[in-house]
Amino acid sequence: MNPSKIVDMASSFYDSCVLFTASDLGIFSTLAEIKKADSETIAHSCKINSRGARLLLDACVALGLLNKEGHLYLNTPESSLFLTPGSPADLTKAIRYNRDVYEAWGRLSVMVKSGKPVEKPEIHLGEDKDRTRNFVLSMHGRAMGIGQAVVPQLNLKGKKKLFDVGGGPGTYSTLIAKAHPEIECTVLDLPEIVKVAGELIQSAGMQQRVLTLAGDYHTTPFPSRNDVIIFFGVLHQEAPESIADLFKRAFNALLPGGLVYVLDMMTDVTHTQPRFSAMFAVNMALTTENGWVFSDKELSSWLAGAGFTEFSCSPLPPPMPHWLASARKP
Repeated sequence: MNPSKIVDMASSFYDSCVLFTASDLGIFSTLAEIKKADSETIAHSCKINSRGARLLLDACVALGLLNKEGHLYLNTPESSLFLTPGSPADLTKAIRYNRDVYEAWGRLSVMVKSGKPVEKPEIHLGEDKDRTRNFVLSMHGRAMGIGQAVVPQLNLKGKKKLFDVGGGPGTYSTLIAKAHPEIECTVLDLPEIVKVAGELIQSAGMQQRVLTLAGDYHTTPFPSRNDVIIFFGVLHQEAPESIADLFKRAFNALLPGGLVYVLDMMTDVTHTQPRFSAMFAVNMALTTENGWVFSDKELSSWLAGAGFTEFSCSPLPPPMPHWLASARKP
């Protein structure tokens, strides 16, 4: 027997802490500007302690986040692409969500004993404006990357009206509207979330065709006569009975022949595979009252129960851990 797997697992948080800290302190963005530098120069530019900088930089090299040539440090190609703000594939906002829930994971035993989240969902859904803004921007960063793969897979030819339930930053609707000039989208989410979404939509120049509706999708009536309704990255925080209700309301809000699309983490029937989805279920339970990850079989059953037909579901291409499902109103 080899204990390496367990030892590696016990210390894996070292890696994420180094990543979050280097990103937050501007290590990668600084090196994107000055290309190569020694630890003293980087410490001065980032306004951090020189000894602390050297230790952090060497840890980044050990993790493959930076390269080191003699006493000079420089970004790797991956860090230049994914960890430099403003780059075409910038993930800095996306990983900020992981950093924000880091403390919650340290209280996992509390959740397991109580069955309740260890922090109020309201914190990142409007109560704490900074956390809410970080959350929405993080979801925007993730959606920008995922949307490039998802939007081309949507059958939207001839569709005019799309309703985005729990659409957060409005990123998916914005990408859809850009790709399909004939479509008008409406994004429903909580008031503090759509405030930030409105800024993002306006910055993309899409405010004429991507509208926002402030409300709670549990109780706010869905507008009628939609061609398409999407639930992208929202149902993993809902209990089964809530998901079933949302699909029934979506069915009633669609025109005959209308489509519903679901983008989410999913598992197999055992709820243990894929590995990331099983871990994400724990993450959602830590921060939301009913957070989990459902299986594709459960999703099919809920959609059929609401009256939908022609169910299909398939994973997105790696490295994305999401699945895309669709169904039609007869």
